[in-house]
Amino acid sequence: MQHYGFALALRDDPAAIERYKAEHRHAWPEVNRRLREIGITQMKIFLLGRRLFMYMEAIDGFDPARAFPRLADDPRYRAWDALMRSMQERVLEAREGEWWAQMEEVFDLNWPSAAQR
Repeated sequence: MQHYGFALALRDDPAAIERYKAEHRHAWPEVNRRLREIGITQMKIFLLGRRLFMYMEAIDGFDPARAFPRLADDPRYRAWDALMRSMQERVLEAREGEWWAQMEEVFDLNWPSAAQR
């Protein structure tokens, strides 16, 4: 299993933020199915103010650069993505071409050095 952290922002619009949360409470089944099809086994999105943090687990060998573009093969997923992007903004730290900015892992409670303490 592989795991990832990603960051993104929501537009500075209280109505958009509430809609984003509401849409995710009723995420489209086709979207959830497509995420699993490309190898994502767990996904959680957290919100603080406008900042989103996504924690994701995927199968061994998962490569975000190859897998995420495959999501667009599905028209229903493309519609979901367009709706979500209408409420989102890239974070300043995002690299060129990145929407969700991949974060660096700096601590894991299960690392041997952490487990010994």
